[in-house]
Amino acid sequence: MSTMRVGLLLAAMTGLFMAVGYLIGAQQGMIIAFVLALGMNVFAYWNSDKMVLSMYGAKLVDRNSAPRFYNLVERLAQRAQLPMPRVFVIENPQPNAFATGRDPEHAAVAATTGLLNLLDERELAGVMAHELAHVKNRDTLVMTITATLAGAVGMLANFAMFMGGRNRNSPLGAIGGILVMLLAPLAAMLVQMAISRTREYGADEGGAAISGDPLALASALAKLEHGARVVPNNDAEANPATAHMFIVNPLSGRGADNLFSTHPAMANRIAKLQQMAGGKAPPRKSESDEGPWGPATEVRKAPPKPPRRPGPWG
Repeated sequence: MSTMRVGLLLAAMTGLFMAVGYLIGAQQGMIIAFVLALGMNVFAYWNSDKMVLSMYGAKLVDRNSAPRFYNLVERLAQRAQLPMPRVFVIENPQPNAFATGRDPEHAAVAATTGLLNLLDERELAGVMAHELAHVKNRDTLVMTITATLAGAVGMLANFAMFMGGRNRNSPLGAIGGILVMLLAPLAAMLVQMAISRTREYGADEGGAAISGDPLALASALAKLEHGARVVPNNDAEANPATAHMFIVNPLSGRGADNLFSTHPAMANRIAKLQQMAGGKAPPRKSESDEGPWGPATEVRKAPPKPPRRPGPWG
């Protein structure tokens, strides 16, 4: 199933590249786009994880530089019967995390300093178990390749905006350029949504099984959703094609890139975890709880926003 998912993903993205190439330069543009897509697929398989980690300035840590965090991931990896992944910390106030790598033997997990400072030990274990579940389910290759190719589709769409009206080989001229500029990123976003939404439910279930504490993960998700909403992630805003990789959506929602969410509704995810624990509500965090970076801190709340007018759908 994992191999089939990767194959379908590569085929879909390659087809999207060729369609964009055709609208830019007809048959010649389609051939160039096909060659470019093949090169991107090979590159993404071997190097997409390094690109994503570099994009967010992730720093590799070990038992000496981050003993509590590293040891926690090590214990969870043993419980999941996985090879020890590389462990990274991202200097970013938004609480969030993701996993990457082409297979469990080359996996990496990354957490922001905002997450490490916010969550207590049980909640952090739930989040990192979720990421290890992605590794165990071999979601990381699919999600990382999607991020790389979706970003490339966006760049190709920008190129079409400038070349569509100037290239005489373009079947639709300036109209084709505008269509590519609008529809290509949307198509890439729909692929991201299809990949991420189903995978997040599976990783929540797998993470709860690895940590043995579904309520801790449910509690962490509630905190992370609030934190991601009130604390901006400038790196993610600059690279929206990677949004589906995070445990919660890192985008603020102020731009068109977040027109459709790449993640399932948080209330549904929390409800499923509560069902796994017998329908109990997540426990409240006590003041004595501490995270691996010291006492857990609350995310600063944003000032209240004025109520929005209802749109045509409510």
